[in-house]
Amino acid sequence: MTASTVVAILPAPQLSSNNFNRIFIAPYRASSIIGLNSSKRPPAELFGQNSFSKTREHHKIRPAKVYARRAEEQRVIKEEAPQMLETFPSFEITPGLAHPLGVSEIESGINFAIFSQHASAVTLCVILPKSDGMIELALDPQKNRTVNIWHICIKELPRGDVLYGYRIDGPQSWHEGHRFDNSIVLIDPYAKLIEGRRAFGDVSNKICSFFGTYDFNTLPFDWGESYKLPCIPEKDLVIYEMNVRAFTADESSGLDPDQRGSYLGVIEKIPHLLELGVNAVELMPVFEFDELEFQRRPNPRDHLINTWGYSTINFFAPMSRYASCAGGPVSASREFKQMVKALHDAGIEVILDVVYNHTNEADDKNPYTTSFRGIDNKVKELSNVIGLGQ
Repeated sequence: MTASTVVAILPAPQLSSNNFNRIFIAPYRASSIIGLNSSKRPPAELFGQNSFSKTREHHKIRPAKVYARRAEEQRVIKEEAPQMLETFPSFEITPGLAHPLGVSEIESGINFAIFSQHASAVTLCVILPKSDGMIELALDPQKNRTVNIWHICIKELPRGDVLYGYRIDGPQSWHEGHRFDNSIVLIDPYAKLIEGRRAFGDVSNKICSFFGTYDFNTLPFDWGESYKLPCIPEKDLVIYEMNVRAFTADESSGLDPDQRGSYLGVIEKIPHLLELGVNAVELMPVFEFDELEFQRRPNPRDHLINTWGYSTINFFAPMSRYASCAGGPVSASREFKQMVKALHDAGIEVILDVVYNHTNEADDKNPYTTSFRGIDNKVKELSNVIGLGQ
């Protein structure tokens, strides 16, 4: 494989997970598809001219062979697919960079990097805008791994509205602390935005999947030239502990329904805080969490909603359902910054309640694997006697 490799997308409609069709890629150079018969060039029809088709209408459907890599077996298998699109997106990929972790935009494209010391196979899963197909790119441990960091760069990938995650496989030694399960698409711990359900407590979508996403289309947030921190001495702080949603969720807040329970709702109540003599707010967890985690399986608490947020899914992504108008993760990120700026401009310090000693993934009795546990449990997770994931 050369430094730059073109890959073709092959849909596999019969292989499904998390309600998405799984699509696998097979990289090739000159006249071979890696792992297949190296004497034959990939069929020309595999490489469509329309790199990012937004719709499947008007495409010709034909029978097809599907080539998929089993991560646990590290080999290429050949299966029959009932139907296959005539036009496919194609990408140019390179090994990418080991840093920074997470997803980043570099000169050669969109770079993905994730840490896993004990993984034997890592697959990047990508869902393109307005697509119901999941593209799966198996990373080569010889070319896409630097020490314990797995990485890949994709040229011409859209600069926003792309969902992504990872399937990670490794030792199945339970007694040694490993919890690898490559049937689960895992969340990148360094994702800055998380897409899941849009409305808080939407029980019609309680078993939704969570994916990392990114936005390189929007200009950086403008904090203003005069922006500064209040820097109030600790001995002088008058702290108001606040849950962002609960603070304005009730109609008694007097806010428009679209702003209740949101970051923007807090801004509207700054005069109230000043009237109370408050000069600091301590925000209960404002990072992405699953408020319906108790309802995913029968249990004594399956009628409850997690209001406080102390079962974090991702520590770098603002809680997306605190966005106004159910605006999603990009709006949540912008509005969180607007809230912080407005509070600071009013002379109010902002303190974040960050609790690393328990995440949503719980323990072995009640596992809810979404990220750390499946990426490298032995390195990232500890569990104490009361079952709090650490």
